[in-house]
Amino acid sequence: MSSDSAVPFPKGPLIVGFGGAAVDFLAVVAGFPKPDDNIRSTNMKVQGGGNAGNALTCAARLGLKPRIISKIANDLQGRAVLEELEADGVDTSFFVVSKGGCSPFTYVIIDSHTRTRTCIFTAGYPPMIPDDLSRDSLLSALDGAKLVYFDGRMHETALFIAREAFCKNISILVDAERPREGLDELLTMTDYLVCSERFPQAWTKAASIPRALISILLKLPNLKFVIATLGGNGSIMLEQCVDDGRQIEEKDVDSSLESLARQKEDGIARPTCIASSVTKFRAEGIGSVCGRLYVGTAEKIPPSKLIDTTGAGDAFVGAVMYAICNNFSPEKMLPFASCVAAAKCKALGARSGLPYRGDPCLASF
Repeated sequence: MSSDSAVPFPKGPLIVGFGGAAVDFLAVVAGFPKPDDNIRSTNMKVQGGGNAGNALTCAARLGLKPRIISKIANDLQGRAVLEELEADGVDTSFFVVSKGGCSPFTYVIIDSHTRTRTCIFTAGYPPMIPDDLSRDSLLSALDGAKLVYFDGRMHETALFIAREAFCKNISILVDAERPREGLDELLTMTDYLVCSERFPQAWTKAASIPRALISILLKLPNLKFVIATLGGNGSIMLEQCVDDGRQIEEKDVDSSLESLARQKEDGIARPTCIASSVTKFRAEGIGSVCGRLYVGTAEKIPPSKLIDTTGAGDAFVGAVMYAICNNFSPEKMLPFASCVAAAKCKALGARSGLPYRGDPCLASF
């Protein structure tokens, strides 16, 4: 397994993450195979993967002090997972290691023609359950944490950890790829939600992403913000603001998003952010929310430099965690996260391209 190295920076705030950590077997092909095809790879790599493993590796390289809770088996792949995370400065002392079973792994096929990737995931066995983690051990893991992150997997253990974090008033961030068992309860304790492009409408049944973001904030009043990542089209963020009774203009949220999107400057390659003023955003048939709407653009990566999008969302989430812990404004956070995700896409695998805090691509931040 590969691991990059750089001069370490002093570590910042402690964050704790719970979720998947695995091994990725990546194969680059000239075109996705048809049934019964025999094809050759043009490049390959074996590297650490899993949403939580990737996001916390990103956070570590940026300067946070991440601690991961997850489960592997005592096999070759499991030991490689631990070694790579430790090399990047992620605290693995709260990993559960089963004597038997197998560690999780993913086959990733990267089509160099369409610039797409297909993942075939095999879950680890036995799965992690709450009994794997004593309350004393959990309290020790959470001690001093500024933020706790969940990727939505292994819901029974995630809820066990989240309830304790919630009682200790530790902020919670959830990365929601799709609706999952137990996610609804987890979201009631969540402060920050970062989700895939498909999640908002899948979870709310709303007719558009902006309307879905309104619905999410109404269903989850504890949320400070929700971000929908849109891949090469950037991101949309809705931040909840306190309605202090002042006369605030009310606008349709879909129209507001279209207005902000028209302000994007197509000639700018670097990520930018366009923000609304504090507005009462309305979604007909759903309700209204007082807040600010943000449109984040993605970095324009030349086709010759776009290598692999595996783990780009995890890189974005890792950068958002760094931004939260360092009190970035949304106008700074969204371009920063997009810049980190873009750097990741210029190398093969979820971690090879993850930048360190001193990387020249982050100098402007």
